[in-house]
Amino acid sequence: MNLPLTHSVNTQHSMKIILYQPQIPQNTGNIVRTCAVTGSSLALVRPLGFSVSDRWLKRAGLDYWEGVDVSFLDEENFEEYLDSTTHQFYFFSSKTQNKYTDIHYQKTDMLIFGSETSGLPDHFAKRWPERFVTIPMIPEVRCLNLATSVGIALYEAWRQQGFA
Repeated sequence: MNLPLTHSVNTQHSMKIILYQPQIPQNTGNIVRTCAVTGSSLALVRPLGFSVSDRWLKRAGLDYWEGVDVSFLDEENFEEYLDSTTHQFYFFSSKTQNKYTDIHYQKTDMLIFGSETSGLPDHFAKRWPERFVTIPMIPEVRCLNLATSVGIALYEAWRQQGFA
């Protein structure tokens, strides 16, 4: 059984996490849990590297799915979606010097993270370079895990909102 395209849940906090073509279901499961405990919504940009059938969701630990406003976007319409939004959005990448802590986040901002295997497409950085931020790391070390990165960024944004 596949889940509906949009699963609406009332949330107290309207920050939105967007995962661009996530590949590892366990990472998405951890991010769903983080969204659940912060009242944030989640959008997944297809194609995904895993199935969202009930069996796969349970296997990936996505048992918090019911408590999160989850929607799906398609790669073909994603830039159009960003162009049409009235909300601020930020891309998280290791390929910029702009620190994520320099942003003054608003309650309705969207935080966008790339695929675990290929990151974000280069043309996003060319089109929106001022919207790219990074979580500092020591040089020459592999990037942070996707779920860890989302947690760091989301909690900084939520902290700035007074955890309201």
